[in-house]
Amino acid sequence: MEIVKNLKAQAVEINGDTPTLRLFSLLEAIATKDQLFSLQALTEELHIPKPTLHRMLQQLEAAGLLERSADGRHYGTGVRLRRLAENLLLNDILHGARHAVLRQLVEEIGESCNLTALTGSEVIYLDRVETAAPLRFYLHPGSRVPAHCSASGKVFLSEMTPSQRQRLLAHAPLEAYTTKTLTDMEELEKEFKQIKRQGFALDNEEFLPGLLCVAVLVPNASGRSNLCVAVQAPIMRLTLDKALKLLPSLQRAADALSQIEAGAAPAPSSVRA
Repeated sequence: MEIVKNLKAQAVEINGDTPTLRLFSLLEAIATKDQLFSLQALTEELHIPKPTLHRMLQQLEAAGLLERSADGRHYGTGVRLRRLAENLLLNDILHGARHAVLRQLVEEIGESCNLTALTGSEVIYLDRVETAAPLRFYLHPGSRVPAHCSASGKVFLSEMTPSQRQRLLAHAPLEAYTTKTLTDMEELEKEFKQIKRQGFALDNEEFLPGLLCVAVLVPNASGRSNLCVAVQAPIMRLTLDKALKLLPSLQRAADALSQIEAGAAPAPSSVRA
């Protein structure tokens, strides 16, 4: 957490040899924000003349990279920028190395495994390897599931502060997909605290009846991670007790994925015990 605070405390400079590069530099600064921002607040932070910054924000808004809130005074990321970020994650050059780790994990535990990231109030599947077992739930890369009732989503939410979670979920209906879905924020907050303590999250038929999932965070030494690795299977094959016994395998895979993200791809055998 201290690392994240230090990174945010560093001065952000908007520079570039061309207007396009300066706009890109501004987007880099905006991408570090976890809430809406005003023109005045951004002017004070970046020390750019207000007319200049206002013109730059207008250009980004017109391009669909930013969008204005209902009050007309605050800005946030636009649909086009979010889709760009999602496509970068889905088509990352590290895809092959990540996929190899997932494939080995599936061979080791015998159930479908996936790599996910948080986008808005949803979890997006960046990659997935299916089990050879005939009975399985098929979710292809690019699929989205609600954060509040998925194992990966709850891990991501547990990494946030309560105020960050409130902002994120304020406009996302906490729909009850099954009778086991938690939709009360107080109950969810209790679970987020438990997840933070134990280091993993469960989806015990909270999104789909008959489906159990357990997820762990992929560590990130430079700040908060936005990657999770998880295993999913029908409850007739993956009981809660069995799922908990898979945690060491999931954690080894998470560590291997973390090394890949850090630029030091591990040997394929590192996923195994």
